[in-house]
Amino acid sequence: MARVSPDRTKTTYADLLQWLEDGRRYELYDGEVCVVPAPFPRHQIAMAELFRHLADYADATGGLALVSPIDIVFDEVNVLEPDIVVFTAARRHHVELDRVIRVPPDVAVEVLSAGTAANDRGRKLKTFERFGVPEYWLLDPHEERLEVRVLRDADTRRR
Repeated sequence: MARVSPDRTKTTYADLLQWLEDGRRYELYDGEVCVVPAPFPRHQIAMAELFRHLADYADATGGLALVSPIDIVFDEVNVLEPDIVVFTAARRHHVELDRVIRVPPDVAVEVLSAGTAANDRGRKLKTFERFGVPEYWLLDPHEERLEVRVLRDADTRRR
């Protein structure tokens, strides 16, 4: 006889919207809740510096750069909060300024921290790839290194 396993209810984006604000950042991976720890000052300084460059580039080219906290809702059970996202001029129109973003960005950026690096290089990378994000940048503020990952076949899956 087969074992009966308990039914695990998946958390949805609608569920997250009902939660009281507690200062934490949450991400959903196939309905599993992941609490994202608050970053340290080194992370924030590196993120701000890179954001300034990306925002200047976006402004000059007609694109749009946004900094966290910002939810990217790929579907109701996959919601990520990258440190920085960029939309090119050709896709900027997908971002409605008073609504949650429900399309993949052209670039998603994570600044690596000791507490998040394994997730950023693993599950988060795979989720971005699965939902058609063409480029994923990983900035290591300790090594002062920027790694640009071009996610294969991402353009064919984008909305």
